[in-house]
Amino acid sequence: MQIKKNPKSNLENFSKIFMQIGLVLALFVTYAAIEQKTYDKTYGDLAVVNMNAEMEEEIPITERIEPVKPKTPPPPTPEKIEVVEDEKEVEETVIESTETDEDDAVVVEEIVEIEEAEEVVEDVSFMIIEDVPVFPGCKGNKVELKNCFSKMVQKHFSRKFDAELPNELGLSPGKKRVFIGFKIDKQGNIVNVQARGPHPKIESEVISVMNKLPKMKPGRQRGKPVGVKYSIPFSLIVE
Repeated sequence: MQIKKNPKSNLENFSKIFMQIGLVLALFVTYAAIEQKTYDKTYGDLAVVNMNAEMEEEIPITERIEPVKPKTPPPPTPEKIEVVEDEKEVEETVIESTETDEDDAVVVEEIVEIEEAEEVVEDVSFMIIEDVPVFPGCKGNKVELKNCFSKMVQKHFSRKFDAELPNELGLSPGKKRVFIGFKIDKQGNIVNVQARGPHPKIESEVISVMNKLPKMKPGRQRGKPVGVKYSIPFSLIVE
């Protein structure tokens, strides 16, 4: 069975009326809001406040009291004033002039010349000598003369040294180092020969050989002949 609606209970028939009533209410609320009056608030007179005004402070008046200085009594007057006469004589100081008269003879002391002591230059190492000793036959500049000197000393040692001596002494096979040092004096002579080797006989042989070096042109330091120290190592081969 189908239920039928009453046409009067259908709300869709009153939709236009409801819309008109809502529109009228909206217009009324809008009009009432526009026509509402507002008033400015008024406040009582608070007067003018000056924040920069200085505060007046009452300063008490003070009086400066100076301390009273005690008065010192004046010194007593002497009973009698004695006048003493100054009988002491004052000696005058006579200042003599240091200026000499043109007529006075001037004594000049004799000037003694002092001879300068000759500067003593000690022995200089071969590595830093200004002018190296010159081995006979060597020529060239300082570097060439230095290299030639060392080369000729080694050549002299190789020629004069007895190469069979190490084998005769029964030393162990291998290389043996020998250190040699000597000095070329101011006259170019070989002096103070020293040697250090693996055997005393080898040292004696080395000293004998180096004493046979020829006389050389002495080395010079600051233009003056000086003693020059020279050292060189050698290697001996023992079979």
